[in-house]
Amino acid sequence: MSDLVPPAELTVLTGASGWFGRAYLAHLKDTAEGRIRVLVPAAAEVPAVLAAHPGVAVHVGDIADPEVTRRLLAGAEGASLVHAAGVIHPHRTAEFTRVNVLGTQALLAAARAAGVRRLTHISSNSPFGVNPRPDEVFRHSEPYRPYLGYGESKMHAEIAVLAANGEGLETTVVRPPWFYGEWQPARQTTFFSLCRHGRFPLLGDGSMRRSMTYVGNLIQGVELAARHVKAAGNGYWVADERPYPMREIVTTVRQVLREEGYAISKRQVRLPLALGALAERADRLVQATGRYSQELHVLGELDKTIACDVATTTADLGYRPSVALADGMRRSIRWCRSRGIDL
Repeated sequence: MSDLVPPAELTVLTGASGWFGRAYLAHLKDTAEGRIRVLVPAAAEVPAVLAAHPGVAVHVGDIADPEVTRRLLAGAEGASLVHAAGVIHPHRTAEFTRVNVLGTQALLAAARAAGVRRLTHISSNSPFGVNPRPDEVFRHSEPYRPYLGYGESKMHAEIAVLAANGEGLETTVVRPPWFYGEWQPARQTTFFSLCRHGRFPLLGDGSMRRSMTYVGNLIQGVELAARHVKAAGNGYWVADERPYPMREIVTTVRQVLREEGYAISKRQVRLPLALGALAERADRLVQATGRYSQELHVLGELDKTIACDVATTTADLGYRPSVALADGMRRSIRWCRSRGIDL
C-alpha cells in the first residue's frame, strides 16, 4: 500500500501570484490533470498568474475576509488546499497579523466547512528565529523562538494550522527558508545585481550559514506533504540538502553569473560583523512603532546563522532535494535572461 494518497481532483492555491505560487502553477501546468482554483489579492495580479498557468480558475479578494474564503472553497469537498498567501515585507507591521494570522484563520474555518481533505500551509524559518550558535541547525522538534513581527505572525499561523488537524480536516506545515529559483520577485533580482557589482555586503568573514530552498525542491516537499499519510498534523523543514555559508552563496552567484556571460566586478563589499546587531536593534525599534523597513530587516539578519536539518522530512516523506546551489542559481539566472530581466 502506498503512503501517498491519490492526487485530489481539485487543487486550491492561495498566494498564487507570489514566488512559490507562480512556480507551483507552472509545475502543475506540466504535470497535473485535475482542476486548479487560485486566490490572488488584486485584479492587477491576474495576468501574472495566467502567464504561469492559463488554465486556472482565478478568484480575487482579501484572504482575511471570511466571505472571500467561503467563495474560494465553495464545492471544494475532498480538495487539496495549498496555503501560500502571506506578507513578508509590508509597509506597516499590522499587515503581519491581518494577512498571516487572520487570513489563515479565515481559510481554516472555510476549509473545514467546505470539507477540504488537507490544508498544506507554507510557513517559514522565522517562527524559530535564528540558530543560537553558528554550528547548530533547526531540527524537527524545535521550540518556537519567533524573530520579530513576521516570525511571530507565522508562528501563530502555524499553531492555528496544526491545532486544526482532525475532525474531518487534515493539516500539515512546510517550513522553507530563503527561496531561490525561477519566477523570482524583484528583491531576488536585486540580490543578483548586488552580487554582480560587488555591492552585496558580507559581514565579518561571511562564515554564517544559511539554509536555502530551490523552488523545485520546495515543490517536491509541498507535494509530498499534501499527499503523504504521515504528514497530517506535522510540520517539516524543506530545504536544500545542506546549509551554505554566506560567502559561498555570494561567490557561487558571482561565479555562475560570470559563466553565463555577465561582467562581474572585482570588488566585494565587506562590513563589520557588529553592523548586523546594530541593524537588528534599529529594526526592532522601527517595528515597535508599527512601521517596517525591508532594508533594516535584511541587514539585521546578515550576521546570523539560519540553518535547518531536513533528515526527518527525508525519513518520513521520502523528500530528496535534487537541485543544489550552483545549478539552482544557474536556472534562475537563465530564467531571468529568457524574460529580459536585467541583472
